[in-house]
Amino acid sequence: MNISECSLLRIINASLMLQRESYTNHSLNMDKPSQYMLREWTIHPLYSEMKMFLISPIVCFVAALFVIPSILFAIFSNISIRQETRFLLLGNALVSDLIYLLFYTTTTICNVMNVKLSRNVCALLLFLLAATYCGGVLTAAAMVVDIYLAVLWPLHYLLLLSPSRTKKLIVLLWFSSCFFPAILFLALYFTQKPKPCELELCSLPIIFIITLHGDDTIRLFHILLVTAFILCLLSILCCYLLICYKTRETGIWKSVSSRASVTFLMHHIILFFYFCPLLLLLTESLLYINKVIGLRTGLWLTLTICNVLLVLPKGVSPYLYAFRYREIYKSLKLFFKLKQHSLVAPVHRFT
Repeated sequence: MNISECSLLRIINASLMLQRESYTNHSLNMDKPSQYMLREWTIHPLYSEMKMFLISPIVCFVAALFVIPSILFAIFSNISIRQETRFLLLGNALVSDLIYLLFYTTTTICNVMNVKLSRNVCALLLFLLAATYCGGVLTAAAMVVDIYLAVLWPLHYLLLLSPSRTKKLIVLLWFSSCFFPAILFLALYFTQKPKPCELELCSLPIIFIITLHGDDTIRLFHILLVTAFILCLLSILCCYLLICYKTRETGIWKSVSSRASVTFLMHHIILFFYFCPLLLLLTESLLYINKVIGLRTGLWLTLTICNVLLVLPKGVSPYLYAFRYREIYKSLKLFFKLKQHSLVAPVHRFT
């Protein structure tokens, strides 16, 4: 690469400092030629653009926060619903998505509000982001296995995935989602040497760019991590296609508006939202490593992928699940009707 990792960190830190100072109408203790030279090296209007990219995580987090607690209440307040494996796995996926949105929105707000996080706190937040995202992908894989067993092995379904086994499976999913990122973080911690300069903000998109300026070990971990997620999502897609192929003669796919077709389409839309950002991130990383795109373009693409495309499915999928599953939709409808009735009832009492 033309720019070393430490040089890139200095450019980013100086760029942020320059733009924050100009944003607050203060001047840096630099002469005019030095300021002009730094502006030439500035990675676009990074500080102001990060404020613009804050909109999408906040909107997705608020949208998810509005409906996910209601869905979880509808699942765990109904005895018959919470005994079904698919709803337990759905609740686990929604919890993972909500926690991911919470921590990602928190880090983005801290960066925009100029709150400097310590290295250990930043590492903890990145670990939690990796664990919750990995938990969402593993839960999606478990949901595919659940559908596969329910459709192709209906007689053995309750024996293989009983409610007690499902709870143990969820515990195993959380253990795995924390175990693999922990191994990755420990490997990076013990293999990397102390750097003479550090990044002043805890931003996932910028850290993605920084890793591409590291040594071959960090680049390899970066590419392998994204590739592993893509392969996992591809295997999920293949399982859905296998289910569709083996049930083609049952007649459930003849009508486009049939329940099976709509459910199948919904799952593929969600998978597309999960698969596309990772594929774009891998493509952008390879293009940047091979110097096809520059630093500013790479940073713009990474900001768009992380702040828009990665968080979008986590804000949209709860609404798709809520409207698709009849049991959850009926419970939510009844819940909001009772809530509305309790608000209106005192008015009728006095009339």
